[in-house]
Amino acid sequence: MTQPLNEDQEQFRAVVDRFLTDKSPTTQVRRLMETDRGYDAGVWKQLSQELGLAGTHLPEIHGGFGFGPVELGIVAEQMGRHLYCGPWFSSSVMAGSMLMLGADEQGRESCLPGIASGESIATLVLDDLTAPARVGQHIHADLLSEGATLSGHAGIVTDAHVADLLIVVAGTGTGRGLFSVAPDTAGVEITPLQSIDPTRKLCRVNFEAAAAIPLGELSEAAMEAAWDYMSMALAFELIGSAQVLFDSTIDYMKMRVQFGRTIASFQALKHKSADLLLELELAKATVRQSAHELANGGQEPWLCSMAKAMAADACMSVARSAIQLRGGIGFTWENDTHLWFKRAKSSEVFLGSPYEHRERVMQMMERSVA
Repeated sequence: MTQPLNEDQEQFRAVVDRFLTDKSPTTQVRRLMETDRGYDAGVWKQLSQELGLAGTHLPEIHGGFGFGPVELGIVAEQMGRHLYCGPWFSSSVMAGSMLMLGADEQGRESCLPGIASGESIATLVLDDLTAPARVGQHIHADLLSEGATLSGHAGIVTDAHVADLLIVVAGTGTGRGLFSVAPDTAGVEITPLQSIDPTRKLCRVNFEAAAAIPLGELSEAAMEAAWDYMSMALAFELIGSAQVLFDSTIDYMKMRVQFGRTIASFQALKHKSADLLLELELAKATVRQSAHELANGGQEPWLCSMAKAMAADACMSVARSAIQLRGGIGFTWENDTHLWFKRAKSSEVFLGSPYEHRERVMQMMERSVA
């Protein structure tokens, strides 16, 4: 049974919700998604420095709050509810988690304080976003007596165009390593991409013998653990989006009148809504259990992949139905439903599709009984 939030966690959730309700209404989302940078620097400063959300789960010794996966999930869920446009997921969740779990002590000391304070925006450069075992095949590091050089490319990197620091996973010939690269380094090329989801900016990153700072050898266990953190946080974001879509759709059905009665009273639509609610609640329970599992030591890490798969499926089911149940208005640009649909569609395959996460679950279970 999933544990409910305690009083402190409920208060924390309420604070984040109030802040994003004020700072990330859909009017602001629409404005920011049309800009090249894609985020408001003033809001980012408030979010990271006044609320401390950039360092939610990062260690206190490096300037973070030192909270656990549950609190990280609380923030991610609210980010999904309010479609926050900004580098929080790229910098805090992805780059921050990889550094926290995979970098050596010197690497953590040099990179994490800036990320935790929000003064430095980082992004994680992965050359494969489908499964952790496939990362490091298209970016290669040549280790030198002092430093390293990187060559290769990553086809999809979030928020690289606004990053102050690139955290890169690269193959070393004997394994994988973690490296930091300044975006303005010679040999680094960052190209913004068009995406189905304009609320989350994507780029392509190329390296041609670009100078890099080694941050330590990246073990398979650290790579898997960071992937679990990222998948769990993205699953929370997905259920946050799904919940707001479900609630707004039910409200619309209660208001929309057809044949002299609200469409919410039609039995077929009641059944449809019940099916959506069941799928969403099962996903929410799994996602929240995955956070508690990580907080308690991760004895069943496969839960994070199962959570991502179920959350992606549930969010897409709700998003598709949210458009259809609104009728013609749901297909218009002026209606906000498409904003969440596009985020849901892009997040469905980001960090692995539901199929790939279920395949990972199967592989982890097979290893556990071998």
